[in-house]
Amino acid sequence: MAPGPGGLTPVFKRGPQHAAKVVALSFDADMTADEGPRAAAGEHFDNPELIALLRRLKVPATVFMTGRWAEEYPDQARSIGTDPLFEIGNHSYSHYAFTTPCYGLPTVEEGGVREEVRRAFGAIRETGARNVVPYFRFPGGCYDDDTLRVLGPEKVTAVQWDVVSGDAFATDADAVAEQVLDGVRSGSLVVMHCTRSAAPVTADAVARVVPELRKRGYRFVKVSELMAG
Repeated sequence: MAPGPGGLTPVFKRGPQHAAKVVALSFDADMTADEGPRAAAGEHFDNPELIALLRRLKVPATVFMTGRWAEEYPDQARSIGTDPLFEIGNHSYSHYAFTTPCYGLPTVEEGGVREEVRRAFGAIRETGARNVVPYFRFPGGCYDDDTLRVLGPEKVTAVQWDVVSGDAFATDADAVAEQVLDGVRSGSLVVMHCTRSAAPVTADAVARVVPELRKRGYRFVKVSELMAG
């Protein structure tokens, strides 16, 4: 997307609402810069079962990946980023907040906003991922005009959403599915997660959401296709 007024990074929240029923599922692959010891102790910040399910169901999707996640799971990042079914967007390197307060997340050091974006793109591409798009999702979805202005030179589009799945820390897959199904309209962009430890029922919810939306006449697209209108 073209830069906003005053050089602000443009923000995309949903596609146009028209007769063609399209919806984009997006998945945040979250991992903060300091969660390495937890991963080493056996905590799962990935969700290969979810990616396998999307492949079986032939559902295009956009994964917003942190650089730290890509470093922890380089084989998975490369697999996602070389599969034409998927595209990878940037979710910062550390998953620290760009503005505060933001759901209790640590905050990026002053002056470190642009380096967070550059470092994440570098870590993702280092895995061999090729389907990397110039989109950025703020950790926690938290931003302000000052942040958008600082990010302007990076020439990314900030991607938000209009449907919150509620899968983060959820334990009831049916409740997550219902929230998505109740919220989706043509052109919707849904935010979910690709992190077993923080979103353990996402795959089960997707298994219900996808056939139901298809029954309602929806077609699944990546964010890039939704943005193209």
